[in-house]
Amino acid sequence: MELFIAEFIGSLPTIVVLLVIVGSLFTLSKGADTLVDEAVSLATTLRIPKAIIGATIVSLGTTLPELSVSTMAAVNGNPDLALGNAVGSVIVNTSLIIGISAMLKPIKLDLESIKVQGWLKIISAIMLILLSMPILYKNGIGRVTQGTGFFFMAILGIYMFWSFKQSSQIQEDSEEKTEKIRVSSIIKLIMGMAVVIVSSKVLIPAVEVTAIRIGIPQSIIAATLVAFGTSLPELTTSVKAVLKGHGDLAVGNVIGADILNILFVIGASAAVTTGGLIVPEMFYRLHFPIMGIVLLIFRYVTLNKGSMIRRREGLLLFTFYLLYLGLNMTNFI
Repeated sequence: MELFIAEFIGSLPTIVVLLVIVGSLFTLSKGADTLVDEAVSLATTLRIPKAIIGATIVSLGTTLPELSVSTMAAVNGNPDLALGNAVGSVIVNTSLIIGISAMLKPIKLDLESIKVQGWLKIISAIMLILLSMPILYKNGIGRVTQGTGFFFMAILGIYMFWSFKQSSQIQEDSEEKTEKIRVSSIIKLIMGMAVVIVSSKVLIPAVEVTAIRIGIPQSIIAATLVAFGTSLPELTTSVKAVLKGHGDLAVGNVIGADILNILFVIGASAAVTTGGLIVPEMFYRLHFPIMGIVLLIFRYVTLNKGSMIRRREGLLLFTFYLLYLGLNMTNFI
């Protein structure tokens, strides 16, 4: 489907492609509005903290692009793309998305609701790095083995079970709350997710085609659009949530998406290949260190800055994204 969309957009005149970009941005915004509003409504009806809704249901929906891109890349024998997309998305989510969101409007946090998720996010990243170290393998080549993939999937299953169990315990009267949930609200939430994802899949190839036609080098396009494109649902949803005053939903969405990128996206990508995912040496020199630094900064900010991520902390995270982007480009030049 993605190939068909890219080929179709590539055959259009530039003026039509620009109209596609405008239309995609509009539908992306409206889809994110619907997704945020219905997620907040669901959290209110069930009396579940918005951060938990963001870390489970919303993040599961917005992570689907990363899952589809990485698993297909792994099956097609392209582990660099499978792993790079997931790790790059973690960096984009934590630095760019939280950075932009906090710079637009300071984010109020519900730390108690996402305390466990926050630590699981750090632990998952540590496990990914340690279990893929070249020193563990005879040929000295780092890899995420198929066994590690299944291990990550098992942890994910436990995490999701725990999350929904915690949600049910928070409800005072689950049966009464369930009756209050309107089917239309659930349908709207799913439709909002679908519109965000589909709009993203149309927008990115349209931007890429335009960039190529105006002469932007392919190397720069490759370094910016892959992880950014699959993280666009998280970006749009988080920014909308913050602007609507639901910062805890935005933070929950990013934390949940990061956990899913490591345990679900990388786990599933490794599990579907008998040889697992080979980890190029570049990951240990650039991607893993930046991911670790960004996650630690985010954890420090959320633990030690009270109940809010201020604009200056957002600027710090955003600066690290620019650093990561610049280091990526130097490897292409």
